[in-house]
Amino acid sequence: MPVGAGAAGECVASSGSLRVALLELYTSEGCDSCPPADRWVAQLPAKKLAADRLLTLAFHVDYWNQLGWRDAFSQAAFSERQREQSRRRAVGFVVTPQLLLNGRDYRRGVLFDDIEATVRGINRSSPAAELSMRAINRGSSIESTIEVSLVDGVQQDSQVYVALYENNLLSAIKAGENKGVTLKHDYVVRSLVGPLMMRRAHLSHKQDFVLQSDWKGADLRLAAFVQDPRTGDVLQALSMQCP
Repeated sequence: MPVGAGAAGECVASSGSLRVALLELYTSEGCDSCPPADRWVAQLPAKKLAADRLLTLAFHVDYWNQLGWRDAFSQAAFSERQREQSRRRAVGFVVTPQLLLNGRDYRRGVLFDDIEATVRGINRSSPAAELSMRAINRGSSIESTIEVSLVDGVQQDSQVYVALYENNLLSAIKAGENKGVTLKHDYVVRSLVGPLMMRRAHLSHKQDFVLQSDWKGADLRLAAFVQDPRTGDVLQALSMQCP
């Protein structure tokens, strides 16, 4: 996953021959069983599962908000994305925390998990798409261009998503099931764009993200991934920092 700087402060990144997996965490500050899952995903880079092998995105859902604590990172769109993924798998309910690895339920063991081996297997398979990103951080906004190409034989109705996420976030919880606890969050999705529909084997998309005053520029990351809408399988994923 080559990452570098282009002209005039432009950041660039492109996917390589290694297929990067996507791990989605559905979580909420109002759920007392979620903090352990948040801590677990934060420790993945120590297991050699950084963004060059595994793109992790934390989607804070909003359906816990009416139960005593409003999660400031939650969005109704993230709850709907979780429901859509459940419907695709013919599951009639959603839970938190939930982990989806390349669109499939991932259940980690209490004493042992096989996440590194499972991701290694995904990494060894051939990516079915190529991704590249260019971005310029203007301070108040990030201007980005995403290029996607599908390999020969791949269905051209694949879906592309672009995400802006943030690390190193802290919340002092004052009500609800986690009252009195300070929670640390990583990979928190601030904005998700998509699905962008691929009508041909190539897609070029420009996306500008307006940065809020409380977002920390040094902790923001830009990501993109290509997903099969029928199976949820992720064809390729890519992320980068553009300070």
